[in-house]
Amino acid sequence: MRDPNNPCLFCNSKVSGIAHENDLAYASYDTYPVSNHHCLIIPKRHFSDYFELTNDELIACNDLIKKIKQEVKSKDKNIVAFNIGANIGKVSGQSIMHCHIHLIPRRKGDVENPQGGVRAVIPKKQHYKRKL
Repeated sequence: MRDPNNPCLFCNSKVSGIAHENDLAYASYDTYPVSNHHCLIIPKRHFSDYFELTNDELIACNDLIKKIKQEVKSKDKNIVAFNIGANIGKVSGQSIMHCHIHLIPRRKGDVENPQGGVRAVIPKKQHYKRKL
């Protein structure tokens, strides 16, 4: 199995694929999608941590997130919601150590109970009862 970090898969946009790009970032459809049209927004500069994004890079990534959101909603009318997230560090599940942001389209009924959304990264914490 090839190590996606040596050389960095995301530093070579020709290999990872470009759906859209701007000066500071590009968007690529995920090779192992959580749902159909799952996309990654990837800064062109190599660094591992979302918190290292400059303000300009953050704006560039956000512009692509909005562009991809519109694109996938026009492709699939069943998309009614999204999850956006970044894994930061190996303990969080990050496997490619080049900063990237997941944009995951959601459809009604794609899971039995979507309560908690991104809280499902720790399964016992996903479903909870609100205190009155």
